[in-house]
Amino acid sequence: MAYPRTPDFNRLTRVLAEYARLRHEQGGKGIGRVLRQAERGLQAAIRDLQRLAVDEARAAREPDDLPTIRNLRPAGPRRMWDRFDPKTYADRLRGAMLGRFAGCTLGAPVEGWPVDEMASWAKQIRQPFPPREYWRQITLPHRLRYGLNRRDAYTGPKMRGAPVDDDIAYTLLGLLTVERFGPKFTVADNGKSWLKHLPFAFSAEDVTLKNLRKKVPAGKCGERDNPYCGWIGADIRSDPWGYMAPGWPEFAADMAYRDAYLSHRRTGIHGAMFFAAVISAAFALDEPLEAIEIGLTEIPRRCALAMAVRWALKTAPQIADYRAARAAVDKRFDGMSSVHTINNACLTIFGLAIGGTDFTKVISQTVAMGLDNDCTAATAGSIVGACVGRAGVPEHWTKPFGNTVHSYLIGAEKFRIDDLCRRFARQARNIHSP
Repeated sequence: MAYPRTPDFNRLTRVLAEYARLRHEQGGKGIGRVLRQAERGLQAAIRDLQRLAVDEARAAREPDDLPTIRNLRPAGPRRMWDRFDPKTYADRLRGAMLGRFAGCTLGAPVEGWPVDEMASWAKQIRQPFPPREYWRQITLPHRLRYGLNRRDAYTGPKMRGAPVDDDIAYTLLGLLTVERFGPKFTVADNGKSWLKHLPFAFSAEDVTLKNLRKKVPAGKCGERDNPYCGWIGADIRSDPWGYMAPGWPEFAADMAYRDAYLSHRRTGIHGAMFFAAVISAAFALDEPLEAIEIGLTEIPRRCALAMAVRWALKTAPQIADYRAARAAVDKRFDGMSSVHTINNACLTIFGLAIGGTDFTKVISQTVAMGLDNDCTAATAGSIVGACVGRAGVPEHWTKPFGNTVHSYLIGAEKFRIDDLCRRFARQARNIHSP
């Protein structure tokens, strides 16, 4: 799907602003009128784009409502565990959760960096690339992420607990939501949880949080002034649903749907359901790509994400490393946002295909691919971690965490990993034995 050529609006607005300043300095008149005219023109263009008709046939293949999504799924196992096995679950949960924290923390300091820039930085600090341990140094070490942790808190030498990140915060928020409202929480319940715990958000989540604060009904927040509804935000929130419905991909996808619908539509929703089902399935499987196949059975067979995932699975045997993975994705999805659900999902799959059950290889290759690489490595780490269990996640990735996770959630700024494991286990047991 070729994207339309988009003018360089960033450059145009910068030039516009500088000419306005220059003419003001030169005593020009009518500057405000010209700027208001430009603003009205852009607002009119946005409204025109919002009103354009969509392809109805494509929309029918990519529904937003759960019953239709389910009607369009291929056959699948739906539920893989007949009973809840607390011992197996405890081992795989710890592997998945620590794997997620590790992948996220490795990618966070270089989030969105170009591949060559990461490689150059690794060379400068004399560290192998792709990185097989946490970064030893990072640029702008004093700068705060999320207003809480210095950037050097994400490096091996300075790490004291899993540092804050939105990819981790939403995993924790999912648990808090189910503890408060139960596993059959509604979209409205989810909105209440966001209002209670989220101090801020980004892209689709930012739009949604602002809509909630304006009293927009929760079921409408994801479609009100939200051009980001196909981005990766909903699928980075998918892990807790897989953790709480292990071996039950259908129910994990069901919870992911109710979470994603608050902020996303179409591909954004499908991404959340897909990865929730994948993570759930990984608790019952030993090979990550087998879990990917199960994930496909919980989304419409002809939706854009499903077609992209099948392409990635077919292409994976020819992808030797991170550079080949990124080149293939850039070529196929040229023009797509760097934080879109689809291209990042394909990179996640390539990371799993390259690394298999070698946890370090999975997250190091995935981070090296770039794009939204803290998100992709977190998801890949969660999936492979669930497959290999605690023993499969090397100690050098987990030791810096101690027993602590930091967050920016209101009223929930610090967690003990042991306590998180107990709390997730309590919910998983309840879901399997209502």
